[in-house]
Amino acid sequence: MVDLNLLLNKAALKAQAGQRRLPTQRVLYELLQAAIAQGRLQAGAALPASRELAHDLGVARNSVIYAYEQLAAEGYVQSSRQGTFVAAVRPGHLDQHERDSVVLDSRALLSARVRTCDRRRTPQDDLRPFMPGIPALDAFPMKVWQRLSDRAARQGESSELGYRWSTGEPELRQVIATYLRAARGVRCHPDQVMVTDGTQHSLALCAQMLADVGDTVWIEHPGYGGARSAFSQAGLRQVPVTVDAGGIAPPPMLWQTDTPRLIYTTPSHQYPLGSVLTLPRRLSLIEQARQAGAWILEDDYDSEFRHDGPPLAAMQGQVSDAPVVYLGTFSKSMFPALRLGFIVWPSALADRAAGVAGELIRGGRTIEQRALAAFIDEGHFTRHLRKMRKLYAERQASLRDALMRQWPLPGVVLGGQAGLHLVLSLPPDASGMVSDQAVARAAYAQGLSPRPLSMYSTGGIDGFNGLVMGYANTPGHMMQAHVQTLVAALGEVVGDRVAS
Repeated sequence: MVDLNLLLNKAALKAQAGQRRLPTQRVLYELLQAAIAQGRLQAGAALPASRELAHDLGVARNSVIYAYEQLAAEGYVQSSRQGTFVAAVRPGHLDQHERDSVVLDSRALLSARVRTCDRRRTPQDDLRPFMPGIPALDAFPMKVWQRLSDRAARQGESSELGYRWSTGEPELRQVIATYLRAARGVRCHPDQVMVTDGTQHSLALCAQMLADVGDTVWIEHPGYGGARSAFSQAGLRQVPVTVDAGGIAPPPMLWQTDTPRLIYTTPSHQYPLGSVLTLPRRLSLIEQARQAGAWILEDDYDSEFRHDGPPLAAMQGQVSDAPVVYLGTFSKSMFPALRLGFIVWPSALADRAAGVAGELIRGGRTIEQRALAAFIDEGHFTRHLRKMRKLYAERQASLRDALMRQWPLPGVVLGGQAGLHLVLSLPPDASGMVSDQAVARAAYAQGLSPRPLSMYSTGGIDGFNGLVMGYANTPGHMMQAHVQTLVAALGEVVGDRVAS
């Protein structure tokens, strides 16, 4: 019988239990498991009886019994009438300490579809000044939302605790359709609306439902990184199409050389450059997509916030039976943590998409969906949008003023007609291009979160260099101070090359 006194002692066991704030039985199990996995307890060795070991260690017998039973359940020991014996641990079995010490290339363990995905951002990062895509969280009518949520919870019945509609609660789909027809010119019926967990979920569903692995998708360059991720995970072949002041501009020959199955675009406020797809290009894209048998994915992520006139009509409603799948989200118009968006399928796809959704989605979140339906139906949504348009216009003006007063480099500000962000171009200087990624890193170290424009590259022509600067969640009276900090960060990168 093995002498465990060489491996365990009363003082060490109690010390570890106290330091790690774990039950004695758990520490005893871990010590024995490590000894077996590391070969310090050889296969076939007999362990002391539970009563004997408990006496030697000064612990309750139940603690030893727990440790032995856990080891037996995991295959480290075998118990019989003759006693408890160390099992032959399978080759390559490592304890937790050894597993942690093994250096592996984690990317090699993942599928090729996600191997390049590596985004690490904390909730606190999202709340820093100049983070794009974050609405004015401090201006959201929280008390109204809480009241509607409480009411939706009280009205719920036990039968609604099961799986819900895979396409979304009927009342929410109804009010979304009504709102889109009036505010965005979208041609739709509630049966065409599918509620999702946000734009990322919508893109994943579209990629799964409308394309096969290896099919071609056109994406904007520069463009939304989340779209790239969704299409990559679906195994689609991505072809970048460069954006200019008039929106996405596919060369005529591209329709023959790289015929698309899907075309992803943000026509009302291109992300991130802010350009608007012109009407001639919209009509041409719709017609050529129809001829090619392609579907256009219209991501209308923040079009409610237009600062120089009423929101532009959605591309989906400009032509009857357009081959356009319309995507919307409440992350920008309300708040990101809501995690609700929607798809408007063309009428020819709606019924079949609903059937597929029944296989892919298990519906739920009834309270949030009903609260949102009431928020829209009772007019709170429209009032909130009206208030936010004014607030965002004021905050954008404050940012522009601060840049005009303090920014030391020549540059162009893009994308001011709508949305929640601006793009500040970074020009080349005497020593070459000022690195937007270096400036963004320096700004992050100073507590700011502008995003480098170059990170939105989708593989097209080079030359996009600047800072994508969100202003919606930054109070106007703080803009001058934050831009001053940004200028200091710029100085750390370019030094005395900054023009005075």
